[in-house]
Amino acid sequence: MGTVHLTDSNFKKEVIESALPVLVDFWATWCGPCKMIAPVVEELAKEFDQKIKVGKVDVDENPNIAGQFGIMSIPTLMFFKNGKVMEQVVGALSKVDLKKKIVANI
Repeated sequence: MGTVHLTDSNFKKEVIESALPVLVDFWATWCGPCKMIAPVVEELAKEFDQKIKVGKVDVDENPNIAGQFGIMSIPTLMFFKNGKVMEQVVGALSKVDLKKKIVANI
């Protein structure tokens, strides 16, 4: 499936109402660490296809969502299950560490 482009208008449907657990990557085009983890997030989205949904929120284009969840630093990764935040990680993670977080949250 790859990643889903999340916006202020589709966030509720794609994340809060999702039947699958969701990993949301809050990022911005100018963010160096965000660019570093982007390929890892994409790889894991494919690896965990059908087990978890992975979405990306550009905080500059969608300030309402970023504000709603109090995003102060990026990248921030949030895990949602049944519409609730289960875990939040700030900063770039290695593929191994992110994979462990995904397994723990599905």
